[in-house]
Amino acid sequence: MRLRPLLRSALSRLSCFLAAFTALHAAAPTDRPIIPLWPNGAPGSEARRTEPEKIVGANVSNIHHPTLTVYLPAPAVATGTAIIVVPGGGHSKLVMEHEGYNVGSWLAERGIAAFVLKHRLAKDDATPAGTPQPYTIDRDAVADGQRALRLVRRRAAEWSLNPAAVGMVGFSAGGEVVAFTAMRAAPGNASAADPIDRESARPDFQALIYPGKSSQIIPEKGAPPVFLAAGFGDRTDISEGLAEVYLRFKRAGVPAELHIYAGAGHGFGLRAANKSPAGAWPDRLREWLVDRKFIPAK
Repeated sequence: MRLRPLLRSALSRLSCFLAAFTALHAAAPTDRPIIPLWPNGAPGSEARRTEPEKIVGANVSNIHHPTLTVYLPAPAVATGTAIIVVPGGGHSKLVMEHEGYNVGSWLAERGIAAFVLKHRLAKDDATPAGTPQPYTIDRDAVADGQRALRLVRRRAAEWSLNPAAVGMVGFSAGGEVVAFTAMRAAPGNASAADPIDRESARPDFQALIYPGKSSQIIPEKGAPPVFLAAGFGDRTDISEGLAEVYLRFKRAGVPAELHIYAGAGHGFGLRAANKSPAGAWPDRLREWLVDRKFIPAK
């Protein structure tokens, strides 16, 4: 007779697990356009572009066919400004929910077109141990960031966007990708066979949210203006390093705004349940975009 309570308990635990599993997977949008950066495959990745991605909860890896998930605002509220959203994940995976899809939805609801980037990973956790990683940050992740900027600008008229108001926001490792893309800003090639490559790969503004490798973020005069945010409780190279990054932007004469949240650590991203000041960082970003004249105050 004792088997019945045990069975009920096991079924209850299984039900809770399945509910949690379903909830995590429900974070991935099913009603949003997904656009490949290179329809025939990214340079150097063509042979692997049909491999399935590895999906664990809301995390994605084994990315060989980089894409943009599109969040367009309703025409009545559209500002014409666009932001490419780059999730973090230590370059081993992409944390797609609270550093990607949630951000895309929030921006679109407020009139800002958002494009959530899946880029190739330099430490992809789907690569078998002992096997060399096929990608690097500088060569591949940054190339994906540059291509995303060019693609959005090329289709700006189609999406009713201002091609001079296309920025990027990145989280943790994604913040590195954004920072390095801005530092390696490339003009368009007017004679390129691919029309997308004729567009500029310089972001008009950048937002770095608890970015890694702060010691390597070294802006030059004329760099895109920057919004910076992190938590006081983050590791030292980020919580203190971001203050140094702010000073480098200031010394270079680049407009910068810095927020360090006393009650936050790493990875706060954007979650509806986070009612702390750190959870309101998107509102501060929006205010900054108004101040920088990228979106109207209304």
